[in-house]
Amino acid sequence: MAADDERIVRLEETVAHQAKTIEELSDQLAEQWKVVEQTRARLERLTERFLTLEETSLDAPAITRPPHY
Repeated sequence: MAADDERIVRLEETVAHQAKTIEELSDQLAEQWKVVEQTRARLERLTERFLTLEETSLDAPAITRPPHY
């Protein structure tokens, strides 16, 4: 019976270690998801700014040669 008890203790230790590892990985995944969402939001804002700048630059007057040419 002692061997069975030792085996159960080892299994319980393994399960506890794996549960801790899973929790740590879950926390890291949640942090990475926040970074991904922040990056996505920044990309959307930059895309909007770029499109706005592109639209305003299309309305700019044509570049002409300076009068001294």
